[in-house]
Amino acid sequence: MLLGVLTKETTHLHLVWYRDRRAWRLIALRFVPWFAGLSLAWEIAQLPLYTIWAERTPGYIAFSVAHCTAGDILIGMAALLLALVLLRTGSLGSWRWGRIGTLAALLGAAYTVFSEWRNIAILGSWAYAASMPRIEVGGMELGLSPLLQWFVLPPLAVYLTRRSTRSG
Repeated sequence: MLLGVLTKETTHLHLVWYRDRRAWRLIALRFVPWFAGLSLAWEIAQLPLYTIWAERTPGYIAFSVAHCTAGDILIGMAALLLALVLLRTGSLGSWRWGRIGTLAALLGAAYTVFSEWRNIAILGSWAYAASMPRIEVGGMELGLSPLLQWFVLPPLAVYLTRRSTRSG
């Protein structure tokens, strides 16, 4: 009887995503590259919506794009991993891809609200150009582009990851 319980527990341990090497490989070799490429494209596309576009040198702008893209990648990975934990995701074969992408998007968006508030209102690290569409969130005016970034990119990267897994 004890042997049966140990076997059941041991089998269960192999069903958790973080013990599945295929899941880590998928995250590192499929999700991160997709998310990195999408983040870089988004950062470049939204540059004119920030004052940096008109006020800084091309070198500073290039550094800022690289810096922000690297930050986006870290936030995206953290959002994905936290989504996997919160959803109590099993092994790779049992992933509920839509739920994972949706929760990662919500987590990324929540962090963005905090980050934009901190960097604009408190630190003054950056500012929106007049062309930035804005919405009010929690009594704060927030740029629509950085918020949309997190509602679009994590689910899109999860979708592309899943699609590339099926074809490869």
